[in-house]
Amino acid sequence: MNRIKAVLEEKGIIQTGLAEKLGKSYNMTNSHVQNRSQPSLEDFYKVAKILDVYVKDLLVSNQK
Repeated sequence: MNRIKAVLEEKGIIQTGLAEKLGKSYNMTNSHVQNRSQPSLEDFYKVAKILDVYVKDLLVSNQK
């Protein structure tokens, strides 16, 4: 699971803007934002750079 949606909301960035900056389709980006699929590690780093956060800030821990 990822926190891309939460970070987008925190930063006030819309999904279409993220998709454009990533060079990905809106549908692919939406799939990642809604946690239906996970981006590649390379794309996680790109998203983190675009959103100006650390990659770890985009991840949800499975540990309890």
